[in-house]
Amino acid sequence: MPYFPVWLTTLSMSDFEIGVVLALPMFVRVFTAPIAGVIADRLGERTIVLIWSGFLSLATAFVLFYARDFWPILIIYTLQSAVYSPYVPIVEAIALSGVRRWGFDYAQMRLWGSVAFIGATMLGGWLIGIFGGDMVLPAMAIGFGLTIAMAFAAPKVGRPRRPSPITALTEPPPKSLRQLDLQLLLIGVTLVNASHAMLFAFSAIYWQHIGYSGTEIGILWSAGVAAEVTMFIFAKAIIRRFSVWTMILSGCFLAVLRWIIFPMDLGFSGYFVLQCFHAFTYAIMHTGMQNKLVERVVEEQEASAQGLYFFYTGIFTAIFTFLSGYLYAWYGVNGFYSMSVVAFAGCCFALTARYLQPQRRGSGGKTSEAS
Repeated sequence: MPYFPVWLTTLSMSDFEIGVVLALPMFVRVFTAPIAGVIADRLGERTIVLIWSGFLSLATAFVLFYARDFWPILIIYTLQSAVYSPYVPIVEAIALSGVRRWGFDYAQMRLWGSVAFIGATMLGGWLIGIFGGDMVLPAMAIGFGLTIAMAFAAPKVGRPRRPSPITALTEPPPKSLRQLDLQLLLIGVTLVNASHAMLFAFSAIYWQHIGYSGTEIGILWSAGVAAEVTMFIFAKAIIRRFSVWTMILSGCFLAVLRWIIFPMDLGFSGYFVLQCFHAFTYAIMHTGMQNKLVERVVEEQEASAQGLYFFYTGIFTAIFTFLSGYLYAWYGVNGFYSMSVVAFAGCCFALTARYLQPQRRGSGGKTSEAS
C-alpha cells in the first residue's frame, strides 16, 4: 500500500492519473466485498473464498508486470481490488468466530496484523531504497503468494452463526441504525478516516521527492502503525478514564491539526512525531466509534452496523483519494490543507451528533450523558 504509488510514478503517470488508479478500486470493492461476503457466509467453509481470492489476486499481480500504460493498469488494478476485496473482511470474520465460540482475545490476534504491517513496511522501505519502484510488483506477487499459503492454513470453522459485516450490506439497515444522530456520527467519523486519503496516496511520493531514503519512509509509515498498536494496547484503560465522546472528538480535532501541520517544513523528526498522531486520528477515534455502536445497537444488528461503517469509510475514502490526485497535482504538499477541511467537516458532523443524541435516564429520573 505505501509504495504502489511510487511504482506508478516510475511510469511517468501524472498525479491526477495516480489518484484515479488508486480511487476507482476503492469504489469497486465497496460493492464487490458484500457479494463475496454473501457467497462466503453461505458456503460450508469460508476459507474456500480466501483461497480463490488469493489465487486470483496473484494472477492479476503477474499481469501487472506486462502493463505500462494508464488504462491497462487502471483495469487490472481495479480487477485486483475486486477479487481481493473479501480477503481481509473474511479473515476478520473468522477471527471473530474464534472470539465468540472459544473466547479468544481479538486484540491479541489483531496485534500481529499490525506487527506484520510494520515489518513488511520496513522491509519494503529498505528494498525501495536499493531497487527503487521496480521492487513493488515482485513484492506484491510474493505478498499474494503468502495470502494463498495463509488461506490454506486458516482455521476451518465452518458456516458462521451470524452474518459477517460485509454480508449485512446487502440488506437495508435496521431502524436503530437510521437514527439521525447515529447516522451523523458515522458520517463524521468516516469523513475523518477519509481525510487520510492524501497521506495514503502521496506521502511516500512526497517524502521521496524531498530526499528521504526508502528506509526513512518505511520508518515514518511504521511509526504511525506502531502508535496505533500502542493505543489499542492501552484502549481498555483509556475507556475506563475518558468518555466515548472525548475519544471520538479528540481524534476528530487532532486530525484537523495534523493536516494543517503536514505541509510545514518539519524535518524527519517532526514527521515522525506527526505520524504518531495516528494513534489519535484513527486508533482512539475508531475505538470510541466501536464502543458507541455497541452502546446504541443490539448484538443482533452488530453485522449491519459494521457493514454500514465499512460502506461509509470505503465511499468517502474513494472520493477523497480521487480528489487528492487533482489537489496534489495543483498544489503539491499544500493540498494537505484540503484534508484538514475534510476532517473539520467530520468534526462538525460528530459535534452535531453529540448534540442530537438521545439523553438516557439515570437514577432518580435525571438525564445522563456520561457516555
